[in-house]
Amino acid sequence: MSSSALLLALAAVLLRAFSAVAHSTSAPASRLPIRRVPRLRPPPSSGNILTTDVSIANKNEFAYLVPISVGGQEFSVILDTGSSDFWVVSSECTTSDCTGIRKYAKDRSASFSTSGVSFELSYLTGSVTGNIALDTIKLGRFEIFFQVFALVNRTTGLGLSNTGNSGILGLAFPSIASISLSAGNTLLENILASLDEPNRFYAFKLGRGSGADDPTSSFTVGGLDPNITGDLASFSFTPVSKVGANSFNYWKLPLHSFIIDNTTFPLSPSLVPGAETQIAVLDTGTTLILGPTRDVEAFWKAVDQDGATRKNDMTGLWEIRCDRGVSVSLLLGATGNELAIPIDPSDINWDEGGSEDGWCMGGLQANDGVNSGDWLLGDIFLRNVYVTHHSANSTHPPLIGLLSTTDPSASMSQFRNDRGPEQPRSTARWTRQHLHDLSLPTVPVLVYVLSSVCGFLVGAIVTTLVRILRSSFHFEQLNVFGGTCVYSGSSTNKLPGRAER
Repeated sequence: MSSSALLLALAAVLLRAFSAVAHSTSAPASRLPIRRVPRLRPPPSSGNILTTDVSIANKNEFAYLVPISVGGQEFSVILDTGSSDFWVVSSECTTSDCTGIRKYAKDRSASFSTSGVSFELSYLTGSVTGNIALDTIKLGRFEIFFQVFALVNRTTGLGLSNTGNSGILGLAFPSIASISLSAGNTLLENILASLDEPNRFYAFKLGRGSGADDPTSSFTVGGLDPNITGDLASFSFTPVSKVGANSFNYWKLPLHSFIIDNTTFPLSPSLVPGAETQIAVLDTGTTLILGPTRDVEAFWKAVDQDGATRKNDMTGLWEIRCDRGVSVSLLLGATGNELAIPIDPSDINWDEGGSEDGWCMGGLQANDGVNSGDWLLGDIFLRNVYVTHHSANSTHPPLIGLLSTTDPSASMSQFRNDRGPEQPRSTARWTRQHLHDLSLPTVPVLVYVLSSVCGFLVGAIVTTLVRILRSSFHFEQLNVFGGTCVYSGSSTNKLPGRAER
C-alpha cells in the first residue's frame, strides 16, 4: 500500500472515531448565505442521477449556491439533494466547461492529501472525473479536518462557467455516493454526527429573488431559521421512503394526489416496487416538477379551460396561457397524516421558463425516467415549502418535515396583479372564426337554403293536389304555380324537377 493510500485509510478511521468540528453543541443553527443564479447549460449528454429523460434540460433553469471553504480557499457550490458527493474543480481542469471559475489549487493548502483513487460521477446533463482527496473543509460555523472529497480535473456538460459555481455539495444519503464508505464519510454525515441528536438535521427554503444573499432563501444546519419559524412543532413529519428492507437513498415521500381548483385528482399506480402510493423525490438540483406522462397529461387536461393549455409540437413540452391562473396543491405524506402543499400559480404558469405569443412554459412536465421514484419535485415545488431533513437517531428513522409557505389567496392575487385578468379566449376566438367562415358565402348559402325549402313545399303541395284530383276527377290540364301537369288516363303524373314516386 502506498503512503498516500495509507494516510487516506488512517484518516478515515480517525474520522469515524471523532469529528473535529469547531462549534459548541449548544450553539444556534448555522445559517449560510444562499443565492439563486440562472443555470445555463450546454446540450445534454448521457448519464444521470435521478432521471434518464433529458427532454427538459436547459429550459431556463436556476441553481442555488452556498459558500464553502476547502483548504482555506473559498468557493460557491450548488446545493443538490439529488446526489451525495462533494467535489470542487481543480486548477488542473482545462476544459471549456470549467473556464472562468474559481478552482482549487492543492499547492495552496498545507493540509491537502490525495489517495490516487479515481473518481467519476455522471449527472443528467454531464459528468465529472478526478481523484479522491482529503482536506480541511469549512461550511458555515462547521470545520471538518481530514474530510474526504473529490478533486475534479475534467467536467463535461455542466456549464459551470455560466453558473459561476466551482462544484456541487450533495446532500442525499451516503448509499448513493460515488466515493466509497471505506474512503470516509460524506461531508453531511460528519457534520450531522457532531450535533446532538435533536439537532441532526438541515433545512432550506428556496426563494424567488437573486443577489449575493437572497433574503427569501435560507439554508441552515443544526436548527431552524428564526426568520421563517423557530418551532419544529409547526412541521408535518413523514418517514423517508425506504429502498428495500432498511436502506435509504434519496429524500423521498408518498405523493397521493393533486388538488386542482378544489377538485382532487388521483394518480396512477406507482412504478416503485411495493409502494402503495406514488413516490416523490425532493431534488434541489431539478428546476421543474417532473412526473409520469399519463398523470401529467391528465393534469394539464384538468387545468385546461377554453383552450388555455397545449402541448408544443416542436418541444414536446406543455404550455399554458400566461394569464391563466390555476390553484394547485400536492397532497403529500404518510397515509393518515397527509399535508396539502399549495403551489404558487406563478410556478405552475412559469413565465421565467420563457413565453411566446402569450404562451408560458408549464412548471409541471412529463418524465418517465425518474429513478427510485415516480416524481421529481424540483425548485418549482420547493419554493413553496420550508423543508427539514432529519438523519436517523435513537428515536426515529430519517424524516422529512414540511411547512407550507404559500398563501393560496395572496399568491393568486399577486398573480393577477402581475399577469392581468384572464382573457376569454376560446369563445371570442370561435366567434371571430365563425364570422370569418360565413362572411363570404352568406348570400349563396341563403339562396340555396331558400330554394331548397321552396322546392320542397311546391313539390309537397303539388303531389297532394294531384293525388286528390286523381281520385275524384279526370282532367286535361292543371296549372300550378306556372308548372304543368299532364293527365292522360292511366299515365303517370310527372312534376318538373321531381323524381317519380
